[in-house]
Amino acid sequence: MKTFTPDSSIASDVIPSANYGDRNKGRQADMIVLHYTGMPDVEGAIAQLCTAGTEVSAHYIVLEDGRIVQCVPESKRAWHAGVSCWAGEEDINSCSIGVEIINRGHDWGYPDFPLRQIAAVIALCRGIMLRRNVPAHRVLAHSDVAPARKKDPGEKFPWHSLANSGVGHWVQPAPIVRSEALKLGSISDDVAGLQAALARYGYNVPTSGKFDGATMEVVTAFQRHFRPERVDGIADHSTMTTLHALLSSLPADATQAATTVAVK
Repeated sequence: MKTFTPDSSIASDVIPSANYGDRNKGRQADMIVLHYTGMPDVEGAIAQLCTAGTEVSAHYIVLEDGRIVQCVPESKRAWHAGVSCWAGEEDINSCSIGVEIINRGHDWGYPDFPLRQIAAVIALCRGIMLRRNVPAHRVLAHSDVAPARKKDPGEKFPWHSLANSGVGHWVQPAPIVRSEALKLGSISDDVAGLQAALARYGYNVPTSGKFDGATMEVVTAFQRHFRPERVDGIADHSTMTTLHALLSSLPADATQAATTVAVK
């Protein structure tokens, strides 16, 4: 790709990626998906996202010192989400802006995210939300849209700080207390209710009434984002109370839109 003018005024550099395409069926981006790079060094991460043949890319890379690099124009389809699903939509790359955040990730020690880097992520996302009319509840983690495959950006990512600046949907997680819980192997109407609530929020989980491995993966992804104090895949009182608080605080048209897409 030839160089291009960055969409964001706070992008300091453009490093064009060879990996991109057109958004399918004229779909416009109305979602932001946040990732970590999960590689041990910055140079390797940028090369991976920009070199032809790697089959991966993102619209933006946010470095640890707060610098922002744009690699794919927002109008184009970057290849960041892979096999993924949210609110019934399976082509997440066509409806989203992908933001890669430089962080070694779980396989390489998983360091904290520097404050300057988080400030840059917030500023970048606020601009995208304004330009693309992205609602707060559609700023998501890679692990939200691909819970069976991904952990990023992970439980250390400060979603509460983003939400305090108007980026993302958040409620204060309910306290963790000793309680009955739904876990792997449970079969009940309560499990079906949990699955229905997760699906109503947007997660890809069938309402079977059986707490299977796929359900545990979705509960784990939910906890990484919304109840990071304990990430164990067990739907305890804290997890379920936090989920229902999130659903109650969504705009009315959000869950209706999700249900409509899922039915299709």
